Amino acid sequence: MSDLRERAEALDTADELAAHRGLFSLDDTVYLDGNSLGALPAHVPDRMRDVLTRQWGELRIRSWDESGWWTAPERIGDRIAPLVGAGPGRIVVGDSTSVNVFKAVVAASRLAAGGRDEILVDATTFPTDGYIAASAARMTGHRLVPVAPADVPEALGPRTALVLLNHVDYRTGRLHDLPGLTAAAHAAGALAVWDLCHSAGALPVGLDAHGVDLAVGCTYKYLNGGPGSPAFLYVAERHQAAFDSPLPGWTSHADPFAMTPGYTPAEGSVRGRVGTPDILSMLALEASLDVWDGVRVDTVRAKSLALTDFFLECVAAYVPAGRVVPVTPFAHAERGSQVSLRCEEAPAVMAELIARGVVGDLRRPDILRFGFTPLYVGFADAERAARALAEVVAV
Repeated sequence: MSDLRERAEALDTADELAAHRGLFSLDDTVYLDGNSLGALPAHVPDRMRDVLTRQWGELRIRSWDESGWWTAPERIGDRIAPLVGAGPGRIVVGDSTSVNVFKAVVAASRLAAGGRDEILVDATTFPTDGYIAASAARMTGHRLVPVAPADVPEALGPRTALVLLNHVDYRTGRLHDLPGLTAAAHAAGALAVWDLCHSAGALPVGLDAHGVDLAVGCTYKYLNGGPGSPAFLYVAERHQAAFDSPLPGWTSHADPFAMTPGYTPAEGSVRGRVGTPDILSMLALEASLDVWDGVRVDTVRAKSLALTDFFLECVAAYVPAGRVVPVTPFAHAERGSQVSLRCEEAPAVMAELIARGVVGDLRRPDILRFGFTPLYVGFADAERAARALAEVVAV
C-alpha cells in the first residue's frame, strides 16, 4: 500500500497538468464525478458577477450588441471546436443535448439519400437518445433499429439513412470506434451522428478528420460549464447548405429582426439555433472554457489513461478478490475517461464512499462509476479512492 502511495506522489509531481488543479474550486473531497458534473472553475463567480451587475444590471438590452450576447452561440462554439477536432464555423452552442439530438437525427434523415427509411440507434445508448430517436422515427416515417455498436457494420444496408451512436458508453466507459463506424456508415451510403457527452473534453474526437456528419455534446461534464449549461451541435461544413433543422426558430433566420412570416435559414452553423439563447448559463460556460487555454487534448488523454490505469491497479491491489469486477475495458483504445466496477451492493457502497469524502456515482442496479477529469484529478486521488473502496467493501 505504501508503495502505491509513493508512486502516486511521484506521478503527481511529474504531472504537467498538476497546476491546473489550482484553477478549480476544490476541497479535500476526492471528486470522481466530473463525468456527470464538472467542478467549478474558481474564476467563474467573479466573471458572472460582471455579467449580472454590469452587463445585465447596467447595460441591460444594450448587452446583446455591446457585450456580445447575440453572437455568443457561435463564438463559444468556436472555442469548443478545437477540443473535438472541428474547424471554426461548425459548432453552435445552445439548447439541451436532447433538443440537439432531435435536430441532428431529423436533419440527418432529411440529408440522407431518397428511399432510405431506417435509423440505426445504439442499443446501449443513454435513454434520452433512444427516446428522441424513436420519436424522430415516428415523425419521419422511419423504422428504428436498435443495434449494439459492434454490430453496426453488419446491420447497415441500402435502407439505412443514419446511425446514432454514443462515443463512450455512459454505463461501462467503453470507447467506441468513431473513425471505423463512421467509415462503415459512409460506405453503406448512410450518415453518422455521434453523441459526444462522455468524450468531449476527455479525449481526442477528430470530427473533421474522421468525416463525422453531425454530432452533439453536453458541456457540463468534462468541459465544466456548470449545471444545465447549454449543449452544442456540430454540422460538418459539407452539409451546412442543406442542413434542414426541424426547429427553425427566429434566431436561425437569415434576417431574424425582419420578423417576416416566411422562414429563410441563415448560413452556416447558425442554422442550428432556435430561440433566444440562455445567456447566463452560456456566459458561465464561456468563462469556464478559460481553463482550457494552452491545454492540448492529447495531453489530457495521456493523463486520463494513466489515471485510469493506476486506479485499476490500486483496486486490484487493495480490494478483496471478487468484491468488485471491472466492466470498463482495459485496452486503451476501448476506454473513455471513467472506470465502472460491478458491485453487488453498489448503492450502499457509493453512499458510504461519499460519506468518506470520495464522490463517484452509480448506475443501478450494480455499477459504481468513477470519472477521471485530468484537469483537476490527480494520482493521489485515485489511490485514496481505491483505498476507501477497499475499506468499504471489506466491512
